[in-house]
Amino acid sequence: MNRQKQLRTENINSLLFRFSIPAIIGMLVNAFYNIVDRIFIGHIPNVGSMAITGVGLTLPIMTIILAFGMLIGIGSSALVSIKLGEQKKDEAENILGNAFVLLCIFTILVSIVGIIFLDPLLKSFGASEDTFIYAKEYVTIILIGAITNSLGFGLNSIIRAEGNPKVAMLTMLLGAVLNTILDPIFINIFNMGVKGAAYATIISQTANTIWVLYYFTGKNSSLKLKIKYFKLNKNIFIDIISIGMAPFFMELASSIVNIISNNSLKIYGGDLAIGAMAIINSISLVFFMPIFGINQGAQPIIGYNYGAKQYSRVKTAMKLSIKAACVICLLGFSFIEFFPETIIKIFSKDPQLIQIASEGIRIFLVMMPIIGFQMISSNYFQSVGKAKIATFTSLLRQVIILIPMLIILPKHFGLLGVWMSAPISDLSSAIITGVFLFKEMKCLDKKINLTFKETVA
Repeated sequence: MNRQKQLRTENINSLLFRFSIPAIIGMLVNAFYNIVDRIFIGHIPNVGSMAITGVGLTLPIMTIILAFGMLIGIGSSALVSIKLGEQKKDEAENILGNAFVLLCIFTILVSIVGIIFLDPLLKSFGASEDTFIYAKEYVTIILIGAITNSLGFGLNSIIRAEGNPKVAMLTMLLGAVLNTILDPIFINIFNMGVKGAAYATIISQTANTIWVLYYFTGKNSSLKLKIKYFKLNKNIFIDIISIGMAPFFMELASSIVNIISNNSLKIYGGDLAIGAMAIINSISLVFFMPIFGINQGAQPIIGYNYGAKQYSRVKTAMKLSIKAACVICLLGFSFIEFFPETIIKIFSKDPQLIQIASEGIRIFLVMMPIIGFQMISSNYFQSVGKAKIATFTSLLRQVIILIPMLIILPKHFGLLGVWMSAPISDLSSAIITGVFLFKEMKCLDKKINLTFKETVA
């Protein structure tokens, strides 16, 4: 049974499980790039606390790099799923070729701009005299090798969209394992400090990219990377951007949020508070990455069946995705609320940093049980090509509600206000997104009934 036929006919439960589990593993593995770096950096003798704060300050830049990877990668993968559902393989390959070129162009531009304006950027992000050097050493290397990050991530999304989640998982596993091996070698044995962590990351991501390019030019892929499709097509460009805009703005907004929160943390809590947030972000990745994995697993199923007008399968996949995400978030919430210090100690032995991070994480992620619902719901609109709603619901948590909270609350509650901003945003955005999803499900029910009547007739 070919992959497209599986997407159309296989049981949704087993299909979602088969697509999501590799994606979840892959996303968790991808999170280890961030987590492993910070664990080793946080334990560098004498400078670990300041070093992890410095690396935490670079998150806005790294998020911007990822944002462009998601803009093209997720936008093109959603289109590829829909085109394959419509049995238009040539158009899907054209999208793949355009995606490759766009990833290269955007990432090179971001790297050049980032390197030119790096010093003022880091200072605006909240870098102090104690943390600036660590931030600059780390992110300069990341910017130089950024193209390998974008190509590996962006094209890997298309591997999953064409119906080969295992290869997508193995691709990410390759890079993460390599990074885990290289980190202690470069940081401890070669005594390279934060530079060693950056080199380990870039080398690992380069291995990812080489593997992905080999896949799309080899025998195992349904779609082929062809030079004739490298010529940019205006309509494809617009379609990719319109669909990918939701995750792009979400990541871009995340970068803005990091900048605002870092400056508030510096004012009300100092450098250690910024380090605490860096640790909190790393821990949250462990629990949010499985949700991203479910989204990536569900996206080709929802997109393909929506394009094929199999609306009942779309609705089933959506419900199962929400249930799975809620279970994961509840488990994450339990660990964070009951064992915060135990988790924080993995990253640092500094008693003051452990205290600040332990208090912050319990407040910052208190609404975790409902975050999964919001993230899955927003991904649904993206998967079916409803870019405007997807963009709006994605921005709710990261911009429309969160940024005003980060500006207003710290003025009244100090450091506590920074921690409080996230749960208020999570709750509000989940309620609003729920309203949109309820209306969408009603429309989907009408399409299901109409399709059933047409079939009977």
